[in-house]
Amino acid sequence: MKKVLALLAMAIVPLTAAAHGPSPQKVEKSIVIKADPAKVWAIVKDFGNIHKWLPPVATTKVETKKDESGETATYRLLTLKGGGTVYEKLRSIDDDAMKIKYEIVEGVLPVADYNAYMTVKAGPGAGETTVTWVARFYRVYKLNPPIPAGQDDKSAVDAINGVFDAGLPGLKKVAETGKL
Repeated sequence: MKKVLALLAMAIVPLTAAAHGPSPQKVEKSIVIKADPAKVWAIVKDFGNIHKWLPPVATTKVETKKDESGETATYRLLTLKGGGTVYEKLRSIDDDAMKIKYEIVEGVLPVADYNAYMTVKAGPGAGETTVTWVARFYRVYKLNPPIPAGQDDKSAVDAINGVFDAGLPGLKKVAETGKL
């Protein structure tokens, strides 16, 4: 009887491992900016002006409307220079913690269930700021293999790394010089 149960367990374990779907992904990056935290925070929390420091974004349009729960929420539509749009929902702005949270509702990035936040803190030196940007998400294709090209984990992570790798230096440049 024990052998039968052991064989059954060995047969079921591989099936459960393959049936779980995509794994959550995370990208986290930080940058030190030679500017006062209050100045940097003013730029970061300005939800409608991300195009001023995120180079791939051509324009930002902000709207306030009722969300799916009936609550009033703020959204932004990012029109990308390379084509396409990303529609995001502001989840919260915490001035005391200098933290902004948002999510992607829909768009051209190969991600699903994307939630992110940015924090602004005093940096390692006087007059410096450390900005940390963190995103958690899944690949856009949520079923098990075969996964269509461009909808896999690597594509999702690469896309978000690309956004962060453009955005953080852009934020640094705007905060330090006043222009992108």
